[in-house]
Amino acid sequence: MIAPAPSRQSRSRAAVFAVRLTAAASLTALSAALTITPVLAQAAPPAPASSTAPPPAATSPAPAPAPSATPAPAPTPAAPPADAQAPAPATQPAAQAPATPNTAVAADPFGEELTLTAKNAIILKGQANWDSAFDTITDSLKTLTGFLDKQGLKASGNALIVYTSTDDTGFSFQAELPLEQTPKNLGKDMSMGKSPEGKALKFVHRGSYDNMDNTYEAITNHLDDKRLEAKDMFIEEYVTDPLKTAEDKLVINVYVPLK
Repeated sequence: MIAPAPSRQSRSRAAVFAVRLTAAASLTALSAALTITPVLAQAAPPAPASSTAPPPAATSPAPAPAPSATPAPAPTPAAPPADAQAPAPATQPAAQAPATPNTAVAADPFGEELTLTAKNAIILKGQANWDSAFDTITDSLKTLTGFLDKQGLKASGNALIVYTSTDDTGFSFQAELPLEQTPKNLGKDMSMGKSPEGKALKFVHRGSYDNMDNTYEAITNHLDDKRLEAKDMFIEEYVTDPLKTAEDKLVINVYVPLK
């Protein structure tokens, strides 16, 4: 599995899966260590009885109680006349609340199973630290788009970031742009290849890159609940262009390939 990371930034993306499993094991061990066996309290021994008892005090016979007169029975109150009883109030019908219009909006896919189809893509490999992850990713996409602009080419689909490995301090990735043509004179660390393929689960994130920690935590919970095993690779498809869109307005599809 992917190594966990201690900081919030390093918990981003793939690392959060291992963090949750490690945290669960740590909590189990802590619970076992804190278990205290109750000790039964020892009962204090009874005090020894005194060997000499004081003589009983002299008692005089109690006087007999004086006979009391039998009290007269209390008079039984007469029942009130029938016309004196107040009639029960009539039950008023409850007012009906006005019908609430259905304002629910269809939710984004969360855990939708699908099959990814491989596409031709230009690929730029890179590495990044968690603290500067988004800047490194956008710089890689700028390099790719700038290269295609000079070649007079345009991507045929959304940008992909494929996380290939992670550790406590950073991660390795591939920035990919789908491309139908083959460019000439590829730049440094660039290559032509295929985008990922195979069975995967689709999740949707809306908002800034830093807030994706919450999305990945929810993905982890989903995999645990469904008892699904993911590959050590995760894919982000940028539906909105991260080079032109405000970070808090990003829409990113997250694909989790399954084993």
